[in-house]
Amino acid sequence: MMRVRVLALSLVLASAGLTVSLLAADARSDAKAQVDFGIKVAQHGLWREAIYRWQRATEIDPTYAAAFNNLAIGYEHEGQLDKARQAYEKAIAIDPEGAQIRQNYDLFREINDRKGANSEQP
Repeated sequence: MMRVRVLALSLVLASAGLTVSLLAADARSDAKAQVDFGIKVAQHGLWREAIYRWQRATEIDPTYAAAFNNLAIGYEHEGQLDKARQAYEKAIAIDPEGAQIRQNYDLFREINDRKGANSEQP
């Protein structure tokens, strides 16, 4: 009888894990659709819509580094530099080895840190 309970409990736990995995996969798929749509509208100059889509993607899947990277690019394009920096830092925190994210953030910092230093000079 104990074996049956253990087996039943194992099956329930395994199916719960599978459900969580499927939900995570669905979230990533939905977030990716938002990111892809954001890219398309950004290519047409609709940056506010792109930012909205990338924000949605980060809400759907808060572990999706590419969504934060694109969001940072959108904010940067719109001159919202504090928000851009925060989004880049979130992307790097999620994916510290992401070469594209690191490259974008380094370039952002190089340009904007230089601007900040120049604006402080008389």
